[in-house]
Amino acid sequence: MSSDTIVPLLPEEEQTTSTEHKQASVSGAVFNVSTSIIGAGIMSIPATLKVLGVGPAFVMIVLIAVLVDVSVEFLMRFTYAGGSTTYAGLMKESFGRTGSIAVQLSVFVTNLGCLIIYLIIIGDVLSGEQSGEGSIHLGVLQEWFGIHWWNTRAVAILFIVVFVMLPLVLFRRVELLSMSSAVAVLLAVVFVGICTAMAVSAVIKGESRSIRMLPQLDDQASFFNLFTAIPVIVTAFTFHFNVHAIGMELGQPAAMASAVRISLILCALIYFSIGLFGYILFGDSTEADILVNFDQATGSTIGSLLNDIVRLSYAFHLMLVFPLLNFSLRANIDELLFPNKSLLIKDTKRFMSLTFALLATAYLIAIAIPNIWYFFQFMGSTSAVCIAFIFPGALALRDVHGISSKKDKIIGATMIILALITSTIAISSNLYSLGS
Repeated sequence: MSSDTIVPLLPEEEQTTSTEHKQASVSGAVFNVSTSIIGAGIMSIPATLKVLGVGPAFVMIVLIAVLVDVSVEFLMRFTYAGGSTTYAGLMKESFGRTGSIAVQLSVFVTNLGCLIIYLIIIGDVLSGEQSGEGSIHLGVLQEWFGIHWWNTRAVAILFIVVFVMLPLVLFRRVELLSMSSAVAVLLAVVFVGICTAMAVSAVIKGESRSIRMLPQLDDQASFFNLFTAIPVIVTAFTFHFNVHAIGMELGQPAAMASAVRISLILCALIYFSIGLFGYILFGDSTEADILVNFDQATGSTIGSLLNDIVRLSYAFHLMLVFPLLNFSLRANIDELLFPNKSLLIKDTKRFMSLTFALLATAYLIAIAIPNIWYFFQFMGSTSAVCIAFIFPGALALRDVHGISSKKDKIIGATMIILALITSTIAISSNLYSLGS
């Protein structure tokens, strides 16, 4: 296998002359996969337990993690059977130009939407949420230092974009983000650990909220709400847009499979832990964004400090997740707009232009649109579910390389059918909620 196949984004001459471009490691892949998985979805998991109940939510988290493992295995197996080194290229082998464009547009919608959401959340944490009538709630910086021009939403987000995110998105190999990804995973663990400690303390003091093991189905609307929770979990586990960038640099199918399974187990544990203990803390008052619950006054200095630590740890976590999603978004846009050009890493002008354009676009939209949660739910029911399940299932059914077993095709068909059913019901439910 040629070096270009193993490391498609790395120039050949730099592979042997730069110590920076060392062989990717399994541990680095685990951190990058885990960070790609744990993004904005983690804060919505407690609300899914409120809707589904603890038991069904646990089953859904495990089931979706297993299906994600299968779908990633499909992607990597068909990749190594053919000549593609990207998700879009893989779909092009099976479905032509239409397939590659479908993937590229889905990644564009999913990743750009997530990047915008990340900036909005970071702005909420640091500078609060503003309205025409004044501040809805103050951010951490405003609580600590008062309201000044330098800690307004637009300035705070701009500072983070320029001095934190820009240096990280300029890396041209995803392996070089493994250290920042390790810190991001650690911050997610801190986030979960503090929530766990607060929940245990509440249980000991008898201040915990009542929780349901099963969903409460009072009417037809309650039944359809169950399907709106599933896309949230799907979105929380969607990282397929980074599979090729990470897997190709790792260069070993078995090693990538191990990294993915370790990451899925780790992330499933983190998701269920934050879901359970967040639900125990806030019960039926759990918001769709659990950070809103941590904005509430606790009446004690220690409680307020813990709330601030939770919010800040999550905000810093998202700052470190941002470069990974930007990496795959930039690569897909380049592949869509410049399919016949040289590798993006070799063209500094094109690389820098796309990088600055994406950062500027995400920043401007995040400032202009303070809340896009309905878009986030819609995204989980459409583009994210296509990337995670529908496209991998279609690859197994199409089977242009003749490597799918009968079992693979049954699983692929099942993934597509379940994805279409749940997505259709979820979209209908969301549209009904908007209309009412």
